[in-house]
Amino acid sequence: MPPAALYAVDLVAVAILTFGLYFPRHRRRDLVVAYLGVNVGVLAVSAVLASSSIAAGLGLGLFGVLSIIRLRSDELSQREVAYYFAALALGLLGGLGTSGGWLGVAGSALILVVMAVADHPRLLARHGAQTIVLDRAVVDRAELTAHLEALLGARVRSVSVQEIDLADDTTRVEVRYDLPRDGDRPARAVAAPDGALAVTR
Repeated sequence: MPPAALYAVDLVAVAILTFGLYFPRHRRRDLVVAYLGVNVGVLAVSAVLASSSIAAGLGLGLFGVLSIIRLRSDELSQREVAYYFAALALGLLGGLGTSGGWLGVAGSALILVVMAVADHPRLLARHGAQTIVLDRAVVDRAELTAHLEALLGARVRSVSVQEIDLADDTTRVEVRYDLPRDGDRPARAVAAPDGALAVTR
């Protein structure tokens, strides 16, 4: 396959990745710029390396170097990191895939399909994770779990206490939970006469 055709495939693929998948779902304009810039930059560098007899080794080295780059000015979620690597991989396939022919095109298509399915809003939609700061210090795990289930209206699967501040009376936790199915009655908080928090379903 001519290199120009692979470059065109890459540009179409990264446009689908950013404007067809990422931006409509997550609405971060700054990362659209980052994904496009990373993809085109990697495509340009890998296209130059493709003419070298050690292109494959240099390509893998380039992927390894770029994979450790992190933007310290802003925190990226794991989902955004996955899009970052997808844009990077598309660029490498476009620039170094001339020897593979249609395998480069197939690899690009596979990346898009995987990202479209894995990041679909309906996939594992009932499962969530949050970091929550409670306005009271809770040291008892059973009480903490019940309180979080009442707040979220969901079944808590795991709780990781990050910090308990007895001076400011706060608790910082990372919680993973399952939302109730349609038709199920979610948990809710009920204040008991003594001021304690009870949970009913």
